[in-house]
Amino acid sequence: MTTDAEETSLTVDELAARAGVTVRTVRFYGSKGLLPPPVIGPRRVGHYGPGHVARLALIEELQQQGMTLAAIERYLRQLPPDLTPHDLAIHRAVVASWAPDAVETVSRRELERRAGRPLGEEDVERLAAMNVVVPGDDDTFRVDAGLLRLGVQLLDVPLSQEAILAARKVLVEHSRAAARELSQLFRGEVAERAARDVKSLSAHMHPLVVQALLTTFQRSLREELSEWLTGSGTG
Repeated sequence: MTTDAEETSLTVDELAARAGVTVRTVRFYGSKGLLPPPVIGPRRVGHYGPGHVARLALIEELQQQGMTLAAIERYLRQLPPDLTPHDLAIHRAVVASWAPDAVETVSRRELERRAGRPLGEEDVERLAAMNVVVPGDDDTFRVDAGLLRLGVQLLDVPLSQEAILAARKVLVEHSRAAARELSQLFRGEVAERAARDVKSLSAHMHPLVVQALLTTFQRSLREELSEWLTGSGTG
């Protein structure tokens, strides 16, 4: 399990490994102003933190959507400068929601490269249980690219596999229920409109609804955890 202190003091090599990119890529993004400069410590060694990890993940997601480097620079310039790693994660999730489902067949080596870390047999089994990867023949894997980063992060969460799968079931069920009700609401609004207007509204509403759901859930979860911790401290 990685502690907060460890995550706030990553070397450039550790940052690259965590993000699943090369050191050269990290330095290139830094030279273009896509990444804020590291904190310079003793011996002139640069140290990176969670914000750098989250921003790298967002940049990689934007690239996967086919955005050019210039377009990514414009996108990042429009973001508030004081965004937290959680805020950046929300932006990445919204960007990812624009893309269609992407399932690819990759080798073990490519899977580990994308994961940004070596994967033991237990790791692969956990990812398979979460439907992130499906082992195939000849040491290949069908990978859900949209879920891989989340699945890898869950490998370090100190929860049992049963708890993670139960949480996934809760999220899937409630997300589908919310999507169903929102879909019915929007259908009522666009029932009398032309097909072009319906498509335009859908294209604009999709990322907005995803961001609204993520923000609302994040705040609700924070409140629930706060109440739980307060109750535990006084119990």
